[in-house]
Amino acid sequence: MVIIMNPDATAENIKGVIRAVEGTGLMAKVMEGSQQKIVGVIGDKTRLASVAIDALPGVEQSVAISKSYKLASREFHPQPSVIDVAGVKIGAGTPVIMAGPCAVESKEQLFEAADIVKAGGAQFLRGGAYKPRTSPYSFQGLEEEGLKYLAEARERTGLRVVTEVTTVEAIDRVAHYADMLQVGARNMQNFGLLKEVGKCGKPVLLKRGLAATLDEWLNAAEYIMNAGNPNVVFCERGIRTYETYTRNTLDLSAVAAIKHLSHLPIIVDPSHGTGKWRMVKPMALAAIAAGADGLMMEVHPNPAKALSDGPQSLTPENYREVMECVHKIAAFMKEEHIEPMRV
Repeated sequence: MVIIMNPDATAENIKGVIRAVEGTGLMAKVMEGSQQKIVGVIGDKTRLASVAIDALPGVEQSVAISKSYKLASREFHPQPSVIDVAGVKIGAGTPVIMAGPCAVESKEQLFEAADIVKAGGAQFLRGGAYKPRTSPYSFQGLEEEGLKYLAEARERTGLRVVTEVTTVEAIDRVAHYADMLQVGARNMQNFGLLKEVGKCGKPVLLKRGLAATLDEWLNAAEYIMNAGNPNVVFCERGIRTYETYTRNTLDLSAVAAIKHLSHLPIIVDPSHGTGKWRMVKPMALAAIAAGADGLMMEVHPNPAKALSDGPQSLTPENYREVMECVHKIAAFMKEEHIEPMRV
């Protein structure tokens, strides 16, 4: 439920509403709208049956939220959220770029990749220290050694670090080194992991599951937020369909849908979405045109020798070309004040 206050509601009016809500054992959260303040109610709204909310001073109306996800819903939080990751703001109107190798293979490889993505204009260095792979015989990552290399690369370049956490046991370790924790597609509905990253205090990048519906994805974000972490960013990385030409089917309609359903930012990963480096550029540009708040791309100093995902990784030259075009279309969208359509 959300309680919409009158535009002229006083601070005392709002405090009165909060007291009434919390008196029933529910939580109340105040949000600033462009014209009004809104009090969001978290918990079983049937507890409010004995309270005449709409009769309280300063209340315009109370509205029930129909979605199973409350905290992630735009009904609960009408204004778009901006997620601050160590000073980099995601959702503030300028696309944020996360780039780097699929896996941290060595210090030399990572440092070279970090210099490349920094020079191209990225704000984040991505790289897997823990790699969940389909085959148990594939490269699984350098684990904590890889995390240390990522932290060193941050010190050298100033880039923020985003990396995947795959188990509950590794959360504290990853959070110690990274600025943002990624929950990968295979773990999108690992509810124990979602609850624990919700308690870690670091922003979370939540990738869409291999065949997840938007409702399932939004409810996964709800698990994280309900555990106390409001700093969630969605990442569309393609879903599994009957198509075999591409690695996945990149669902760019999810950008418009999430913007309509949720206040949280959303970025797009065209590397995993297509599995083909040649398709990264057009899909990256399409994502920005669709209103995405950023991109995640795989970049490797030498994709032919990559230990994972070489075919979808950009070379330094290809990455620079993509970034030049991304900057141009982002500037065009901003200059023309083109807003994504609210469906």
